[in-house]
Amino acid sequence: MALTDIPILSMLRTKMQWHQERQRVLADNVANSDTPNFRPHDLVEPNFDTMATAAATPMLVRTDPGHQAGSESDASYAHTSSGFQIRPAGNAVDHEGEMSKVAGNQMDFQAVSALYVKSLGLLKIAVGKK
Repeated sequence: MALTDIPILSMLRTKMQWHQERQRVLADNVANSDTPNFRPHDLVEPNFDTMATAAATPMLVRTDPGHQAGSESDASYAHTSSGFQIRPAGNAVDHEGEMSKVAGNQMDFQAVSALYVKSLGLLKIAVGKK
């Protein structure tokens, strides 16, 4: 069995790659904080448990004939953040918020990489290498 076949290591590698790409996107947001009409971007976190997420998604039910009918796509906008202001030049980057995301992303990457190293260490112990 190859190391790439071990699910936990594969998930940790995917998570580290996601954090690396997110760091690039957040750095791009900070770099363009003075660019007119620039809107900040972010990545959707990888979902390793799609079945649990699907079970946790609320179902839209029309309880009164006077209510508008909802759609499944409406639920994806329920967690949208609008806590930033658009400057006169049209830029919507919150510099402090982006730097906070960068710091959080860095800490998360360090935690995942430490888990990866510990997992490899446990495998070495199990095989009999120190």
